[in-house]
Amino acid sequence: MRTIITSRRSCASKPACRDETGRSAAARGAEPFGLQAQTPTVNLDESLVPEYVLPDPLTCRSGERIADTAAWRTVRRPELLALFESEVYGKAPGAPEGLHFEVLSEDRYALSNMATRKEVAIYFTDDEQHAMTLLIYLPNKRTGAVPLFLGLNFKGNHTICDDPLITESVSRMKPREEGGSEVRIPGFPRAAAASRWPVEMLIANGYGLATVYRGDIDPDYDDGFRNGVHPLFYREGQTRPDADEWGTLAAWAWGLSRAMDYFETDEDVDASRVAVVGHSRHGKTALWAAAADERFAMAVSNDSGCGGAALSRRCFGETVERINRVFPHWFCANFKRYANDEAALPVDQHELVALVAPRPVYIASAAEDLWADPRGEYLSGVYATPVYELYGLQGLYGEQLPATDEPRMTGAIGYHVRSGAHDITAYDWQQFVRFADKHLKNN
Repeated sequence: MRTIITSRRSCASKPACRDETGRSAAARGAEPFGLQAQTPTVNLDESLVPEYVLPDPLTCRSGERIADTAAWRTVRRPELLALFESEVYGKAPGAPEGLHFEVLSEDRYALSNMATRKEVAIYFTDDEQHAMTLLIYLPNKRTGAVPLFLGLNFKGNHTICDDPLITESVSRMKPREEGGSEVRIPGFPRAAAASRWPVEMLIANGYGLATVYRGDIDPDYDDGFRNGVHPLFYREGQTRPDADEWGTLAAWAWGLSRAMDYFETDEDVDASRVAVVGHSRHGKTALWAAAADERFAMAVSNDSGCGGAALSRRCFGETVERINRVFPHWFCANFKRYANDEAALPVDQHELVALVAPRPVYIASAAEDLWADPRGEYLSGVYATPVYELYGLQGLYGEQLPATDEPRMTGAIGYHVRSGAHDITAYDWQQFVRFADKHLKNN
């Protein structure tokens, strides 16, 4: 399969209809010339999507055509995984030798006796100087180990739930001034992100929830890779990752795998039924975590956009150039070579979705979130489908974006586009649970 989507323009020549803030060309015309010249432009017009050719997930770079799961597993999948490692996210190390765990607290009467809350320190070094704290809620109404959703949070473990006994995460944010402290105190208010984490709903449906503050792994700003986990693995004399080594997204995914290491030791968690979930930049992380670590039983990507589920070659909304310019720490340095040259990429994001096969994957978009390219996110599921079909599984079919608020989840690739803007909402989580009920619950 070589998929060709036709339009009138190439990536390099297309005129963009709006700038990064969504302003029209007419609105920009009132600005001083110098400011106009400095303002990058972005295409949000479907009619201006360039002609592009997607790489076939079932055709190797040598030209060999993959016809069965054995060849996919031994030939094409390793090839694709290596390309995403070297050209997009960066190669990450394995588990550190000093990895060990400590249960810091446990309360079997949390959430009005509905749940057991655990806080677990995951130490990356023997000296316990580097660690992340895993917050876990498990339903008390259970007969054995339970399936679980795992995801990163933006602002700290204490922000996901109105539970006064959650230990407050230390906020790790960009210094306000050059030379200033990395830590901003006070941090975010307790329960500040509770609308994005329906803990009680998940517990009521028989699922556990686990989360880690991303700053425990690597802070989300360009610090030269000095203040996260990267220096733990530098060679002698090395001061930053090599061009094909892990950026921040891959470091976050590495941290999620360390949480999986812990789940394999916890008799209350069914480590064979863990879904990795993420919103926005964490959605990119969730997809890469599931691709790189096959222990994750399911992946959920919400509004993940460029570098996540959205096809890079569509050059719609956020682009490879823009994401690398604004967030230079997210990907490996090699990815910057494809700024304004998406056609040169040896992979595209439908192949990232395909790397999750045969495990189920759910892709969610928001109708107003054009920056993340809902159509491009959906098409990644469509074009990943031939790999799922090798396993006798259904995926997504038809290039027309589904109707808003009408989820598709008959196969192993699920999708919905929700009303509203860039966010993760109760509606989104309800669909994730429905999809998980089909694939993670014991029949």
